Amino acid sequence: MADSTSRRVTIAPSLLAADFGRLREEVTAIEAAGADWLHLDIMDGHFVPNISFGPTILAALRKHSNLPFDVHLMIAPVDLYLDAFIDAGADHISLHPEAGPHLHRSLQHIRKAGKKAGVVLNPATSPDTVSWALDLVDIILVMSVNPGFGGQSFLTSQLPKITRLRQMIDAADHPIALAVDGGITMATAPKAIAAGADTLIAGTSVFRAADYAEAIAALRGDV
Repeated sequence: MADSTSRRVTIAPSLLAADFGRLREEVTAIEAAGADWLHLDIMDGHFVPNISFGPTILAALRKHSNLPFDVHLMIAPVDLYLDAFIDAGADHISLHPEAGPHLHRSLQHIRKAGKKAGVVLNPATSPDTVSWALDLVDIILVMSVNPGFGGQSFLTSQLPKITRLRQMIDAADHPIALAVDGGITMATAPKAIAAGADTLIAGTSVFRAADYAEAIAALRGDV
């Protein structure tokens, strides 16, 4: 397993698990509780079997938070919507290799706009998919569930993938965050971190907790 002793863990609560009737209040509360990023899952009902929200919601929330907005686009074709989320205030934009014909060009477009660019790997997607574009990647997100719905169980089959990606990132010539999303709980977070993750996307384990700050600290390993 990878050495995780020197890495501070970034916690990015996923807005998908928040109370949608109180989004502004939820974003304010999660920032006050110590979240590092706010993760926004954008789903189109085509690339994944669910629909969430679009750039209008992101833009409305942007004025109420100083957190980095970490946008995960589950949209195909994805390139048509990059500028909409850039203009709405995304700080990071991550996409799936399967969602467009030219991953390299899409990443170039995001970085040219001054945003951090990410690649998302589904459970059956190989790390090799991103190996020839690492120079343009700021974030690699490993899906430890099949994307589309919150509350799923963590797929332990993804742990070796996380470790392999950790090795690839350590050999790269610039910093790349290694994130994991799906089934992240107090029980599974240490496994993901031990495998090499430095960023955890957590939905229900934070937004359904009685105390957001305690939940974030527990996931980070501070308690």
